[in-house]
Amino acid sequence: MADASLFSDREQALLEALSEAGVEFMVVGMAAASLHGVPAVTEDINLWFSDLSDPQLLVALKRVGATYVAPSVSNPPLLVGGSAELFDVVTHMHGLESFEKERARSSAVSLGRVEVQVLSLERIIASKRASNRPKDRAILPVLEDALRLKRSRERRD
Repeated sequence: MADASLFSDREQALLEALSEAGVEFMVVGMAAASLHGVPAVTEDINLWFSDLSDPQLLVALKRVGATYVAPSVSNPPLLVGGSAELFDVVTHMHGLESFEKERARSSAVSLGRVEVQVLSLERIIASKRASNRPKDRAILPVLEDALRLKRSRERRD
Protein backbone atom coordinates (compact mmCIF):
# COMPACT_ATOMS: atom_id res chain seq x y z
CA MET A 1 0.00 0.00 0.00
CA ALA A 2 1.22 3.50 -0.78
CA ASP A 3 1.75 5.93 2.04
CA ALA A 4 -1.78 7.26 2.54
CA SER A 5 -0.38 10.11 4.65
CA LEU A 6 0.74 11.78 1.41
CA PHE A 7 -2.91 12.77 1.03
CA SER A 8 -5.16 14.36 3.63
CA ASP A 9 -8.58 12.92 4.44
CA ARG A 10 -10.15 15.63 2.23
CA GLU A 11 -7.96 14.72 -0.72
CA GLN A 12 -8.63 11.02 -0.21
CA ALA A 13 -12.37 11.83 -0.10
CA LEU A 14 -12.18 13.49 -3.52
CA LEU A 15 -10.29 10.52 -5.00
CA GLU A 16 -12.81 8.16 -3.42
CA ALA A 17 -15.77 10.13 -4.82
CA LEU A 18 -14.25 10.06 -8.32
CA SER A 19 -13.59 6.34 -8.08
CA GLU A 20 -17.04 5.48 -6.73
CA ALA A 21 -18.67 7.56 -9.49
CA GLY A 22 -16.78 5.55 -12.09
CA VAL A 23 -14.79 8.52 -13.37
CA GLU A 24 -11.69 7.32 -15.23
CA PHE A 25 -8.59 9.19 -14.07
CA MET A 26 -4.96 8.68 -13.16
CA VAL A 27 -2.65 10.36 -10.69
CA VAL A 28 0.30 11.64 -12.72
CA GLY A 29 3.36 13.84 -12.22
CA MET A 30 5.32 14.07 -9.00
CA ALA A 31 2.40 13.01 -6.82
CA ALA A 32 2.40 9.75 -8.80
CA ALA A 33 6.17 9.50 -8.36
CA SER A 34 5.72 9.93 -4.60
CA LEU A 35 3.17 7.10 -4.61
CA HIS A 36 5.86 4.96 -6.24
CA GLY A 37 8.14 5.76 -3.30
CA VAL A 38 10.25 8.49 -4.92
CA PRO A 39 11.62 10.80 -2.18
CA ALA A 40 10.34 14.03 -3.70
CA VAL A 41 7.96 16.80 -2.77
CA THR A 42 5.26 18.42 -4.88
CA GLU A 43 2.88 21.30 -4.32
CA ASP A 44 -0.05 19.75 -6.16
CA ILE A 45 -1.71 16.54 -7.22
CA ASN A 46 -2.07 16.20 -10.97
CA LEU A 47 -5.05 14.24 -12.26
CA TRP A 48 -5.40 13.18 -15.88
CA PHE A 49 -8.99 12.38 -16.82
CA SER A 50 -10.24 10.20 -19.64
CA ASP A 51 -13.18 12.53 -20.36
CA LEU A 52 -13.70 15.91 -18.73
CA SER A 53 -17.25 16.01 -20.10
CA ASP A 54 -18.23 12.85 -18.18
CA PRO A 55 -21.36 13.87 -16.19
CA GLN A 56 -20.21 11.62 -13.33
CA LEU A 57 -17.26 13.97 -12.81
CA LEU A 58 -19.64 16.72 -11.68
CA VAL A 59 -21.57 14.27 -9.49
CA ALA A 60 -18.37 13.18 -7.74
CA LEU A 61 -17.11 16.73 -7.28
CA LYS A 62 -20.44 17.92 -5.89
CA ARG A 63 -20.30 15.13 -3.31
CA VAL A 64 -17.16 16.69 -1.80
CA GLY A 65 -18.17 20.34 -2.24
CA ALA A 66 -16.06 20.98 -5.34
CA THR A 67 -16.80 21.82 -8.95
CA TYR A 68 -15.20 21.81 -12.37
CA VAL A 69 -14.42 25.06 -14.19
CA ALA A 70 -14.06 24.52 -17.92
CA PRO A 71 -11.03 26.03 -19.66
CA SER A 72 -11.20 29.46 -21.21
CA VAL A 73 -8.86 31.36 -23.49
CA SER A 74 -6.63 32.40 -20.60
CA ASN A 75 -7.25 29.68 -18.00
CA PRO A 76 -6.71 25.92 -17.95
CA PRO A 77 -9.46 23.61 -16.66
CA LEU A 78 -9.74 23.75 -12.88
CA LEU A 79 -11.17 21.89 -9.94
CA VAL A 80 -12.24 24.38 -7.26
CA GLY A 81 -13.82 24.39 -3.83
CA GLY A 82 -14.17 21.78 -1.16
CA SER A 83 -11.50 19.11 -1.32
CA ALA A 84 -10.10 20.24 -4.67
CA GLU A 85 -7.60 22.93 -3.69
CA LEU A 86 -4.45 20.82 -4.23
CA PHE A 87 -5.65 19.12 -7.42
CA ASP A 88 -4.69 20.23 -10.92
CA VAL A 89 -6.31 18.96 -14.10
CA VAL A 90 -3.91 17.64 -16.72
CA THR A 91 -5.17 17.57 -20.29
CA HIS A 92 -1.98 16.40 -22.01
CA MET A 93 1.17 14.58 -20.94
CA HIS A 94 4.23 15.49 -23.02
CA GLY A 95 5.95 12.54 -24.65
CA LEU A 96 3.18 10.07 -23.81
CA GLU A 97 0.45 8.33 -25.73
CA SER A 98 -3.32 8.64 -25.26
CA PHE A 99 -4.94 8.43 -21.85
CA GLU A 100 -6.29 4.96 -22.68
CA LYS A 101 -2.88 3.57 -23.68
CA GLU A 102 -1.13 5.09 -20.66
CA ARG A 103 -3.85 3.92 -18.27
CA ALA A 104 -3.36 0.38 -19.56
CA ARG A 105 0.31 0.69 -18.45
CA SER A 106 -0.57 2.26 -15.10
CA SER A 107 -0.76 0.47 -11.80
CA ALA A 108 -3.46 0.41 -9.15
CA VAL A 109 -2.31 1.79 -5.83
CA SER A 110 -4.26 1.39 -2.63
CA LEU A 111 -4.54 4.74 -0.91
CA GLY A 112 -6.47 4.56 2.32
CA ARG A 113 -10.01 3.49 1.46
CA VAL A 114 -9.61 3.93 -2.28
CA GLU A 115 -7.60 2.35 -5.06
CA VAL A 116 -6.36 4.77 -7.71
CA GLN A 117 -4.57 4.33 -11.02
CA VAL A 118 -1.08 5.81 -10.98
CA LEU A 119 1.05 6.53 -14.02
CA SER A 120 4.07 4.22 -14.07
CA LEU A 121 7.44 5.53 -12.98
CA GLU A 122 8.87 4.74 -16.43
CA ARG A 123 6.20 6.90 -18.09
CA ILE A 124 6.63 9.72 -15.56
CA ILE A 125 10.31 9.79 -16.55
CA ALA A 126 9.42 9.76 -20.26
CA SER A 127 7.10 12.71 -19.76
CA LYS A 128 9.63 14.68 -17.72
CA ARG A 129 12.26 14.11 -20.43
CA ALA A 130 9.86 15.22 -23.16
CA SER A 131 8.77 18.32 -21.23
CA ASN A 132 12.42 19.27 -20.75
CA ARG A 133 11.62 22.13 -18.38
CA PRO A 134 14.40 23.09 -15.94
CA LYS A 135 12.44 21.69 -12.98
CA ASP A 136 11.89 18.43 -14.87
CA ARG A 137 15.57 18.10 -15.78
CA ALA A 138 16.47 18.77 -12.14
CA ILE A 139 14.33 15.91 -10.80
CA LEU A 140 15.24 13.34 -13.48
CA PRO A 141 18.28 11.93 -11.60
CA VAL A 142 16.11 11.25 -8.54
CA LEU A 143 13.43 9.58 -10.65
CA GLU A 144 15.98 7.51 -12.55
CA ASP A 145 17.67 6.39 -9.32
CA ALA A 146 14.28 5.36 -7.92
CA LEU A 147 13.54 3.38 -11.08
CA ARG A 148 16.90 1.58 -10.90
CA LEU A 149 16.23 0.70 -7.26
CA LYS A 150 12.73 -0.53 -8.11
CA ARG A 151 14.04 -2.74 -10.93
CA SER A 152 16.82 -4.08 -8.72
CA ARG A 153 14.29 -5.05 -6.05
CA GLU A 154 12.05 -6.70 -8.65
CA ARG A 155 14.97 -8.78 -9.95
CA ARG A 156 15.85 -9.84 -6.41
CA ASP A 157 12.28 -10.89 -5.65
